[in-house]
Amino acid sequence: MRHGDKIKNLSRTASHRKALLSNLACQLIDHKSIVTTLAKARALRTYVEPLITKAKENTTHQRRVVFSYLQDKEAVTELFGTVAGKVAGRPGGYTRIIKLGTRVGDNAETALIELVDFNEVYGKGKGEAREAARKTRRGGSRKKSAEPKPETTSAETKEEAPKTKEKEAE
Repeated sequence: MRHGDKIKNLSRTASHRKALLSNLACQLIDHKSIVTTLAKARALRTYVEPLITKAKENTTHQRRVVFSYLQDKEAVTELFGTVAGKVAGRPGGYTRIIKLGTRVGDNAETALIELVDFNEVYGKGKGEAREAARKTRRGGSRKKSAEPKPETTSAETKEEAPKTKEKEAE
């Protein structure tokens, strides 16, 4: 029976598991998305999301707590700088796991784990790109017809009319 056994052991000792998750978390923070096995991705989610929550509060204490988990100064700097700035308004759910299928060598289920706010395909970037495409395709004809034409006097139109006839003759 596995009563009260909440930790995913990943068939590793405690020190090996701690090193593995620390390295995976550093790579996720640096690259914003990584491909790994599904079991490791699920374990990584529970490991890295509390660290991202801690990164929202940029204090020396929180930096030291996060550094005790990651053991990588560049990853901590990236987490408290770029990542914390993007996820500041999000109340949780900083990662997304996408199943990719099985690996050829050992038939292990692989998954892509990524930081949600850094993906342009699923995030807000897709909607903005769609809006830009709509504006460029449809906006041209509407803008021309919607603009009011400047009023011209009859004298101006009479002067312009001979010029156009002269241009047509040439």
